[in-house]
Amino acid sequence: MIVSHLSLSDFRNYESAEVELSAGPNLFVGSNGQGKTNLVESIGYLSTLASHRVSTDQALIRQGAELAIVRARLEHADRQLLVELQLNRSGANRAQVNRVAVKPRELPRYIASVLFAPEDLALVRGEPAGRRRFLDQLLVQLVPRFAGVLSDYERVLRQRNTLLKSARGARVADNQLSTLDLWDERLVTLGSEIIAGRHDLIDRLRPHAAEAYASIAGDEHLADLAAQLSIWGARPDDEVPVDAEPARDAEPAEVAAQFRTALMRVRRDELDRGLTLIGPHRDDLLLVLNGLPARGYASHGESWSFALALKLASAAVLRAESAVGDPIVILDDVFAELDESRRAKLASAIGDYEQVLITAAVYDDVPAPLAAHTVRISAGRIVEGPTADEQAADAPMGEDER
Repeated sequence: MIVSHLSLSDFRNYESAEVELSAGPNLFVGSNGQGKTNLVESIGYLSTLASHRVSTDQALIRQGAELAIVRARLEHADRQLLVELQLNRSGANRAQVNRVAVKPRELPRYIASVLFAPEDLALVRGEPAGRRRFLDQLLVQLVPRFAGVLSDYERVLRQRNTLLKSARGARVADNQLSTLDLWDERLVTLGSEIIAGRHDLIDRLRPHAAEAYASIAGDEHLADLAAQLSIWGARPDDEVPVDAEPARDAEPAEVAAQFRTALMRVRRDELDRGLTLIGPHRDDLLLVLNGLPARGYASHGESWSFALALKLASAAVLRAESAVGDPIVILDDVFAELDESRRAKLASAIGDYEQVLITAAVYDDVPAPLAAHTVRISAGRIVEGPTADEQAADAPMGEDER
């Protein structure tokens, strides 16, 4: 899968942009704040319906505009598709595939991408919510129907929390308990599907993550992944470390049975706090480096390498299982954070993907093989030839600069 042409209208700082892209590596160069990341963010959004920088669509619409449009011409196996997404400041977003209206949540069926950015360091050092989001976005790319399952679970969770809050501090009536039982069953049905889906995904990611970490940091380091499930007693959101990992061959029926048992165990605490205390919204992805939790033990360099290994593992799983071919690999301002050795290792790891999009503020930060097709950005515009910053860097020094 490649994007051969990208068109933006009122997206971020672009009033209008038309960009031709090629197979293989594509490098976007420009000083900070010019719009490099905005270009690749638009492609990432088409495939995940989420931004790696903001939590709402409103920030993606150019100031003063009522809507933004992202169009991408896709090519895969001698087939072309035109994918379009309209982000509205008010009202629902709209999408088209080959000029035929589709639901926006269907877009991940047509385009897959994996984006790695400095913000992804939070996958290792940040809160459990970020790791849950990482798993869920990848799960939706692999199995798009999970978008509906996750949405339904969030709706049930809100309804159940509302009921728990209304019962908190008051004597609970029998009809409230019977209503809670109904929400419990719906929570278990949807939650067990999410837990099982994430668990299977973690198993598929594990060997790729270990291989990717070793390729970046060396064979003497061992990276591993595991699920920390609240239904088995883990409390990652409460900062309580618990070795609570289910058997790797846990069946969905076993997960559902354990979920029901756990809900009964914590019911009194939930009524006291007015909050659902267990379920996939309280789980975590445990990252293990050389037998120790990476969060809290890994150095900055090790954390950076682990986050990158997770994204490379995601790309490997999508490559093996996606119906649309290789994912588009996006590296947003990554090479500036790496030493020369790790730059070369990363370039080798991504070199055979169908399309790679790279952003960099400094052209020389990127290994030469990845700079074959370079697009220069300045103030929200595509420019021909070197940017002003590049020209200044290449100009002879004046007497006062020597």
